[in-house]
Amino acid sequence: MINMPKVKVGVVGVSRDCFPASLTISRREALCKAYAAKYDASDIYECPVTIIESEIDMVNALEDIKKAGCNALCVYLGNFGPEISETLLAKHFEGPKMFIAAAEESQNDLVGGRGDAYCGMLNASYNLKLRNVKAYIPEYPVGDAEDCADMIHEFLPIARAIDGLSKLKIISFGPRPMNFLACNAPIKQLYNLGVEIEENSELDLFEAFNKHAGDERIPAKVKEMEEELGAGNKKPEVLAKLAQYELTLLDWIDAHKGYREYVAIAGKCWPAFQTQFGFVPCYVNSRLTGMGIPVSCEVDIYGCLSEFIGTCVSEDVVTLLDINNSVPKDMYKESIEGKFDYKFTDTFMGFHCGNTCTKKLSFHEMKYQLIMARNLPEEVTQGTLEGDIIPGNITFYRLQSTADNILRAYVAEGEVLPVATKSFGGIGVFAIPEMGRFYRHVLIQKNYPHHGAVAFGHYGKALYEVFKYIGVDVDEIGYNRPASIPYPDENPFK
Repeated sequence: MINMPKVKVGVVGVSRDCFPASLTISRREALCKAYAAKYDASDIYECPVTIIESEIDMVNALEDIKKAGCNALCVYLGNFGPEISETLLAKHFEGPKMFIAAAEESQNDLVGGRGDAYCGMLNASYNLKLRNVKAYIPEYPVGDAEDCADMIHEFLPIARAIDGLSKLKIISFGPRPMNFLACNAPIKQLYNLGVEIEENSELDLFEAFNKHAGDERIPAKVKEMEEELGAGNKKPEVLAKLAQYELTLLDWIDAHKGYREYVAIAGKCWPAFQTQFGFVPCYVNSRLTGMGIPVSCEVDIYGCLSEFIGTCVSEDVVTLLDINNSVPKDMYKESIEGKFDYKFTDTFMGFHCGNTCTKKLSFHEMKYQLIMARNLPEEVTQGTLEGDIIPGNITFYRLQSTADNILRAYVAEGEVLPVATKSFGGIGVFAIPEMGRFYRHVLIQKNYPHHGAVAFGHYGKALYEVFKYIGVDVDEIGYNRPASIPYPDENPFK
C-alpha cells in the first residue's frame, strides 16, 4: 500500500506548576515504555520537553516534535496540566491531535503522588472549545501507562485518515453518466476538508490514453496482469489495452498530483467509454485500488473519498459496491437460515461490475460485462473482474455531502457470508444486523446514493471517530441501530 501516511505520534507530557513535574516525567516515560513493549516503538516519539504553564516551553515542545518528524500529537496530562499552554500546543500543531490523562497509581500515594489529571482533562476540553481546536479524546481518556498506550495505538488509524485527507487530491474524469444524479454532490465540502480536486473531461483522458499507444512498458504490465489473473484470464486479447490504460492513469497521477502526497480517482466507465476506448476499465480500477490508490466507478467523487478514508484506517484494500439486490428467499432458507444468526431482512447483496481487487475475491475471472453487453457489442465490454467476495467481517460506510452542502456519513459493521452468490460481477452475500431498518431509516431516509464503501474488517469505531473529527455532526452519522433503539422517524406502532 503506497498511498497513505506513516503516522509518528509526538507524545508531549504536560505539567501544571503547582504539581510535581516529576509526576508527568515518570508517567510519560512509563507510557512510552509500555507502548514499546506492546507495539511498534517507531509509532511514537517521546518529547523530552515538559510544559509547565509556559508558552515558551510550549514553543520548544512544538519545535522538538516537528524536528523529530511527528505528523500527529498526543498531549499527555501527567498531572492536572496547564490548560493554556497545552491547548496552544494543539492549536499550533498542524496535524491530528489527541488528549489523554494519567490515572492515579496507588492508594498509598495520594498526597505527593496525586496528579488530578482526571480534573485537568475537563479544563483541557473547555479550552480546546474556546480556541476552536479539534482533538480526539477517547471514550474514557484516563488510564495507567498500559491503558494510555492502547489509546495511542487506537488513535493511529484515525490520525492516518486525518493526515491523509489534508494531503489528498481527488482526480476525476467526467462528467457523470446520464441518470446518475445519485452520485452528484457539491464539491465545496472537499475544500472544507482540505482536499484538493482536479476535474477533467473524459476526452482529456482519451487523448492521454491514445498517446500511450505503443508504450514500451506495456508488455511488462501485461505480464503482471497475466500472473495476477492466472486461470481467470478469460479475455487475454484485451490485456494490452488494459495495460495501456493503467499506465495512462499512473502517469497522469505522477504528472498531476502537484504538491499533494496522496491521490484518489473518480473514474468514468460508461456509456461512451466502452465504444471509444474499446474495453471497460473495471480490472484496472481494481488493480489501482489494490495498490492503495482508490478508484471509484461512475465519477463518484465522495465514493473515492470514502474509499481513501477506509484505506488509511484499515491499511488494507477496500472496494466500492452498489447496495444492490435482495437475497432470494429460497437462498436464505437453504444457505443462511439456521446456519447464521441473521433475519432475512438483515441480508442483501453488494455488487459492482468488476472493481474489487483479486485479493478480496474467493475466485476471479476477467471477462466481459453482462449488463453493458445487453446494449453494446460484447467485444467492447471486456475488462471486468468477476468473482464472489471473500467471506469475513466488513464495515459498510460512506461520507457524503448532501445537495444543500451538509456533510453526512454512515457506518455499519457486518460480514460477507460464505454463501455462493450464483450471480455475476464482483458480488457477495452481506449480512448486517438490523439492515432492513438501517436501509429504510438511514440509507433511504437520509437520501444516500446506492454506492457504499467496504472495508474488510470491523473498523466502525475508528471510522466514527474520523467522521466526528472532520466535522460531521453526530446527528448526521447514521449506524445500524439495534432493535431496542428506534430511529427518529421510525413508526412506533409497526
